[in-house]
Amino acid sequence: MTDPDAKDALRRYLDQGRQALLWKLEGLGEYDARRPLTPTGTNLLGVVKHVASVEAGYFGVTFGRPFPEPLPWIEDDAEPNADMWATADESKDDIEALYRRVWRHSDATIDALPLDAVGHVPWWGPGNEVTLHRILVHMTAETHRHAGHADIVRELIDKSAGVRPDGSNLPSDDPQWWDRYHARETAEAERFRTP
Repeated sequence: MTDPDAKDALRRYLDQGRQALLWKLEGLGEYDARRPLTPTGTNLLGVVKHVASVEAGYFGVTFGRPFPEPLPWIEDDAEPNADMWATADESKDDIEALYRRVWRHSDATIDALPLDAVGHVPWWGPGNEVTLHRILVHMTAETHRHAGHADIVRELIDKSAGVRPDGSNLPSDDPQWWDRYHARETAEAERFRTP
């Protein structure tokens, strides 16, 4: 687990998730970036704030390299879900800048340590010993999971969708094609509706 190519590959996948997450905020104003679009309040700015907070912990405290800024919304006495939405005092620019600072801090940890470096995740309780390799895999999965959430929320805002700005993984850009596709899916689902 000391192969530099392995570390580079893991970092590349993590970076792709990070970039996708921030891309979902591009071009949005404060209202659209923060408005909740699911019954549980999922919103783009909250997703980015959450991922920044989680990443700060996993690549910080876990390896004895705490992120140097206070993150009061993740303290034990914080309001539940305080990391999942932005307060009036936290602008879109503030949250994006925080994420970029966390990203740099995490990359410094990744650069400084070998993949087999041992850390401890205090919030995991017993059995909390991990390696940098495991945390890279964990944070890559976590980041991509939340980038998927962000993709759906962004689509609900303005129908923007896709894996990245320089290349979509979708079959068509034609809105009429998507209307027909959606209608066909709806018709198929209706066949299974129970009275």
